[in-house]
Amino acid sequence: MSIEEDDRQLRHECGVFGCIASDPWPTDLDVAQIISLGLLALQHRGQESAGIAMSEGDNHTHFNVKKGMGLVSNIFNDEATKKLKGNLGIGHTRYSTSAGSEEVNCQPFVVHSAHGALAVAHNGELFNAGRLRRMVLARGVGLSTHSDSELITQALCLNPPDIEIDGPDWPARIRHFMELTKLSYSIVIMEKDRIFGVRDPYGNRPLCIGKLMSLTEPDKEEGWVVSSESCGFLSMGAKYVRDVYPGEIVEFTKEGFHTVSVMGRPHNRPQAFCIFEYVYFARPDSIYEGQMVYSVRLRSGIVLARESLVEADIVSSVPESGTAAAHGFSMKSNIPFAEVLYKNRYVGRTFIQPNARLRRLGVAKKFGAIVENVAGKRVILIDDSIVRGTTMGPIIKLLRDAGAKEVHIRVASPPLKFTCNMGINIPTKAELIANKLTIEQLAKHIGADTLAYLSVEGLKEAVTEKMPNRNAIEVGHCTACLTGEYPEELTF
Repeated sequence: MSIEEDDRQLRHECGVFGCIASDPWPTDLDVAQIISLGLLALQHRGQESAGIAMSEGDNHTHFNVKKGMGLVSNIFNDEATKKLKGNLGIGHTRYSTSAGSEEVNCQPFVVHSAHGALAVAHNGELFNAGRLRRMVLARGVGLSTHSDSELITQALCLNPPDIEIDGPDWPARIRHFMELTKLSYSIVIMEKDRIFGVRDPYGNRPLCIGKLMSLTEPDKEEGWVVSSESCGFLSMGAKYVRDVYPGEIVEFTKEGFHTVSVMGRPHNRPQAFCIFEYVYFARPDSIYEGQMVYSVRLRSGIVLARESLVEADIVSSVPESGTAAAHGFSMKSNIPFAEVLYKNRYVGRTFIQPNARLRRLGVAKKFGAIVENVAGKRVILIDDSIVRGTTMGPIIKLLRDAGAKEVHIRVASPPLKFTCNMGINIPTKAELIANKLTIEQLAKHIGADTLAYLSVEGLKEAVTEKMPNRNAIEVGHCTACLTGEYPEELTF
């Protein structure tokens, strides 16, 4: 397998987080603890490895770094975070394919350049990673991993602008990197005493800004955070401020944050924020594009009921991913909502277990049926998506064994038919069940009485209906995994 072919297998979904304390330094704020809380809130985005890099703010050459395989809570206990001293830092939690699940790929990546240390944490997948890798290798730089994130660090160090006075111009280097590749990344970059938050020009990957508020003086700001999602902000005493704009470079210092520059998209193409973030990956309490993810999922259920209603006694969900849509479906249909499945909270998400056997076993461990709500009932069961089709069949059998009279499956997203290539671990086209079976065949395969998906237009309606700037020209969402229409042509 060539390097380029291998790169295309390294699709992953990750979470990035950064925190910087306000002046004066040294700070009383426990920055490492805040970052570990931020990563814990982003744990759903990656469960294989995590890392934190910290800076005191006064040393160009040294960061305090801890990385490891496993869950955030196992790596960053109280003892570990106490050792991570600093006034600013960045963190990362990672999910990869099984081929990339190695300690060498843990982030943040730290490199020591002629101008000092630089730490990078990245969510996404570079659309033209093969071409960028060949360019870096041609400059005589050795790469120790197949990670796009290491490639980013080397590209930043290797490609200075034409003129630099009094040290490296990191904003110019970042802009140059963005010229080289337009997709797909949200990045946090730390040098000595500042953090940069960077989002690709299409806005494909999420990134947002929060303000850390004093616990004793409500109007006083104690620092700033930048995160893949806003879901952890309230629990750490931070207020959501706004998304990082597509193509924006934001600089965070102890004095605050400001926009360095905003790079436009080629040929005035529309924004391409990943629509699957709304469907599955984001936590429901996160805010994207000025609206809560939960509300979008609720509206998806409302539209789904309008498109594919069926007679039934109760509406329910596959918890928790389908619950918001199920409530929306119930509201629109006037069919009461009732829980029919109990979820074992101590079992991980089946979608992000890389082994097919583990996924199958995971279903048996993951759910139990609430028999009193099921027996003799016609059930509409809502889920957010069907990927390989290995999970739904055992769930339906469980409900039928519990006495369900009918089971009608409704999916609050369109059929997944295409790979992502931009950072989400969607299987190959051959593995996606929607490419193998018609809707009728799939219903029979999983044992459902009927099956219906939300339409692509229905999903777009649910996403944009309450968006504050829904009519703006630049608004747009990537539906590549649903339609095969990519923001840019894939290049190797």
